[in-house]
Amino acid sequence: MISPQSVAPERRREAPSFSSFFAIKKWFMILGLLLVILVFAVPVLRLLLLSVLEDGAWSAAHYTHVLREAATWTAVKNTLYTVTGSTLLSLVLGVSMAWTMAYVHLRGKRWIQLFIFLPFIIPSYITTLAWIQFLGKSGPVFSLFGWAPNLYSMGGIIFLLGISHYPLVYLFTVDVFRKIPRELEDAARTAGAGRKHVLMKIVLPLALPGIAGGGLLAFLTNLDNFGIPAFLGIPANVRVLSTYIYEQIAGFGPSAFARAAVLSVLLGTIALAGTLVQWLLLKRSRVTETAVRDTSPRIFLTAWRQRLLEASIWLFLGMTSLVPFLAMGALSLVKAYGLPFRPENLSLKNYHYVFLEDAKTGSALWNSVSLAVVTTVICLVAGTALAYVRYRGGGFLPTLMELFVTIPYALPGTVLALCMIFAWMQPIPGWNPGLYGSIWILLIAYVTRFFVLQVRGSYTALLQVDPSMEEAARVSGAHGWTRWRRILLPLLFPGLAGGALLVFLMVLTELTVSSLLWSTGSETIGVVIFNYEQSGYTTYSTAFASVLVLAILAGGLSFTAFGRQWERKVMKKQ
Repeated sequence: MISPQSVAPERRREAPSFSSFFAIKKWFMILGLLLVILVFAVPVLRLLLLSVLEDGAWSAAHYTHVLREAATWTAVKNTLYTVTGSTLLSLVLGVSMAWTMAYVHLRGKRWIQLFIFLPFIIPSYITTLAWIQFLGKSGPVFSLFGWAPNLYSMGGIIFLLGISHYPLVYLFTVDVFRKIPRELEDAARTAGAGRKHVLMKIVLPLALPGIAGGGLLAFLTNLDNFGIPAFLGIPANVRVLSTYIYEQIAGFGPSAFARAAVLSVLLGTIALAGTLVQWLLLKRSRVTETAVRDTSPRIFLTAWRQRLLEASIWLFLGMTSLVPFLAMGALSLVKAYGLPFRPENLSLKNYHYVFLEDAKTGSALWNSVSLAVVTTVICLVAGTALAYVRYRGGGFLPTLMELFVTIPYALPGTVLALCMIFAWMQPIPGWNPGLYGSIWILLIAYVTRFFVLQVRGSYTALLQVDPSMEEAARVSGAHGWTRWRRILLPLLFPGLAGGALLVFLMVLTELTVSSLLWSTGSETIGVVIFNYEQSGYTTYSTAFASVLVLAILAGGLSFTAFGRQWERKVMKKQ
């Protein structure tokens, strides 16, 4: 029999080890928090300080000068018009498509959903190129009718922003519709309510959280977008705040950075106002959702109405998701811009120049792929670690760290780019490490901006794993890396890989941040395509964009096939 006296010394020896372990863990958390503050929060503070400092003293002179200019208020007005109009268009298209997919019996819903997401998967500036060629004087619309809408206008910007980002509204709304109890609708119809009354009084109010969430994300994405206003607005002299900030930095005037900082504060204020509107909408809503999605159809149409609806949906998807890209690909084969699409005018010389003669293209491909790979690895490792700490322990410090890493993604891209310039041009007063003007500042900016995507993806994946599986492995004597290698990684792989793929694609095709941070030798794919288009080399930009679209589609299909194969492999092992 073991006496208490013999156990006491052993316990006394173990106690310091546990206390020291938790002390080390606490210090690591504090060190991580300081690092997060330095990388994610300090740049934003530096931007705010620059807007209120003049010659080292507090001053509102920059705000006074900028706010007195008519061009500033014109840019603000154009920003509000384009963002409001495009968000409303995204809401109408996204909610309508979500309701149809959730409630109506249709054939081929998986393929329909794939084409719904296509405009969002393809970078918006490439979508803009596709539509320019589709509705241009050399495009099929002008050739058939002798007339085509003018995209180089505020209406064109609103249209392209709306159709590019309606998949975000669809993504947030479709599952909310499916979670609304069908018993409520049946009870209302039994009481004599018509289908329209049920939709307006029951379905839409209960779906308000998803509609508001998708609408806010579409609003912020439209506000952040640089490619569409730059491609369509700059030639037409339609300035919005994102392009106006770009023009200020590109001008390199004596107070260019200070003026851009003030404009960035205005842009951030509009983003905060949109967030406040969403909060007010959600505060007034009363949500009673079911926990389980109801994926079975609730509305069955007659045969001819179903075929008519399916034909209408496919016509819309074809016109918005497929035909413009085909027109862009066709233009990339034409020898010179303006020539009709005839066999004698077709050639591969645009592809030959872009990929075999222009050295900037190869450099841009290498830079973008390298930056995407390194950013993805950093975000995958560090983001998953933060998500795991948040998942296992919670507490104040992990929550605060998650808040800080979310801020850069919530900011418009042009604002974040300015934050990077101010923070890393001189991290310490008087010391310039040479990051600005090099490829390293792009890497820092990409990690800062897209880090939260991996955190959210990893955290969602962790929530789907039963904690008892890890606990059982720990009780069985499996150490940390063994538990991850044998238990967690096989189960988490689809979620982790999905977040990593999203980060990779975002970095690979990024333009908004890169437009202000690139320099000679550090061009990226988006910058080269943008420069081609701005210089009038439309056939070169479409050739580069066409190859990029094919690569993205091939990569997406390969990832989907690999994910299904991995799931089957894991299920067999279980």
